[in-house]
Amino acid sequence: MATDTPSATGRRERLRGFLRSRRARLAPEDVGLPPAARRRTPGLRREEVALLAGVGVSWYTWLEQGRPINVSADVLDAIARALRLDEPEREHLYLLTGLNPPPRTGAARPEATPELRRLIEAWSPRPAVLLDRYENFVAVNDAARAVFGYTDADRNCLVAFFTNARYRALHTRWEAVAPGVVAAFRAAAARHPDDPGFDRIADGLRAASPEFDALWARHDVGATAQAVKAVRHPEAGELVFDTTTLALPDQPGLHVELQNPRPGSGTAERLERLAAAGFRTPAGAGLVVVDPC
Repeated sequence: MATDTPSATGRRERLRGFLRSRRARLAPEDVGLPPAARRRTPGLRREEVALLAGVGVSWYTWLEQGRPINVSADVLDAIARALRLDEPEREHLYLLTGLNPPPRTGAARPEATPELRRLIEAWSPRPAVLLDRYENFVAVNDAARAVFGYTDADRNCLVAFFTNARYRALHTRWEAVAPGVVAAFRAAAARHPDDPGFDRIADGLRAASPEFDALWARHDVGATAQAVKAVRHPEAGELVFDTTTLALPDQPGLHVELQNPRPGSGTAERLERLAAAGFRTPAGAGLVVVDPC
């Protein structure tokens, strides 16, 4: 923890108040200690927190006082467990001590909440999908199925991009977009180095798609950003969308991808006509299914 900057001083002041408030909300019996006699102030004592965390009383006292001492992730995790911090509180503790919090793990196979499913459906007649960290489809609205040709056989957006012949034929800028798609997936995999799910998808796609294999071998990395997606639909004609990807802080394993008709392209009007006719997913062609994870 730094000692000579206003930001470090402010962090130490906030750390002091945060730790005191978390300690005050716990009673000894809440953490498996014998019930205490009446106390002048509520909550655990500092020495009780130190005992539960396995650290020295003096060291914990200095931490709570905001003194400029060295801290480690292991010790912060022990204090978080002792104070029964939830994941946002644990992340806050890391930030107040000047350390980068570890990424939230989330569920291995996160489920879409009813609220998220309603959001995806309410975006229609514009396409919208809910994806997990591996780009597996979690929820897909009818507009996305009709516009991009997704079927129930498509389980992963990246796999569909490289192996769904219909989607590839619809996408007017497939060759130009493909390198960025692979670079973003490699960057996502690097943020989870101990997660074998990314390697399973990449290995499967390398065997199924020569184009993916060649792009993966380049080791390019890039960020997922707002982009333009253009498709030539057999019934609606050319459709151009601004693609926006939204992270979900309360669902760290999920993100939403929304397609908005590009102004002046006529896409909004064509979508309305497609919706009025009843969204239908045209028959796919030549789909190769790769088990995502």
